[in-house]
Amino acid sequence: MSDDKEVQNADSSLTKKNEEPSDDDNTPIEDPISSSPPQEIQEGGSYASEANNLEKMILSTGIRVGTPVKTKYMTQFIVRANPEGLYILDISKTLAKIDVAAKFISRANISKVAVTSAREYGKTPVEKFCELTGATSIFGRFMPGTFTNPSLPKYMEPEIVIVTDPQADQQAVLEATRAGVPVIAISNSDNVTSKVDLVIPANNRGRKALATVYWLLAREVLKRQGAIKSDSEMKMSIDDFETKLVEELS
Repeated sequence: MSDDKEVQNADSSLTKKNEEPSDDDNTPIEDPISSSPPQEIQEGGSYASEANNLEKMILSTGIRVGTPVKTKYMTQFIVRANPEGLYILDISKTLAKIDVAAKFISRANISKVAVTSAREYGKTPVEKFCELTGATSIFGRFMPGTFTNPSLPKYMEPEIVIVTDPQADQQAVLEATRAGVPVIAISNSDNVTSKVDLVIPANNRGRKALATVYWLLAREVLKRQGAIKSDSEMKMSIDDFETKLVEELS
């Protein structure tokens, strides 16, 4: 399992297509990252050095390492395949989509932004994201009817739904679609995103990669909320967002 400019305007309406999702679920393997990302860095002093270090650290998490499978939906986010046959996602598009997602989220009632993860490695990142931003987490099995059946005790009417994997979190995606709620999804190279409104292309299988994506998204949301002005004001690190293995906790 791995750890790893075309962006739609945040003001534009989000639309959905109507094709069915696939059942592909290929888990990639470890892959080292060595090249530099095309992210713009401000010149001068310690800021440039800190930004450069952050970029290197982000790449070291395997955030851009996909699976051996690609779908037509994700082709636009893939730059190449590595020697092991894993597709490599464009980190510049990942960062740009995180920026667009943060703008969109910051305009919503944050308590009505629902975030869910059926993947075990996504649970701690979701928990920490919601703790910092005030979004609402949905843990455990996603109960059918959560977004569509008002008689359920945990029924909610979200303004935005964020999923860790559009395949693993398929029920949440389907219900959001039926309810007309925009869906933001962290999507790997093998995901079908026909019912997703905003794709964040990234490795959604690795625990370090997921921690990084949710940390970056939380950081941008907090900046747009005016809660922080710089990375140094983040109360949690990427490591805090990472799901720990049993042996690491003992």
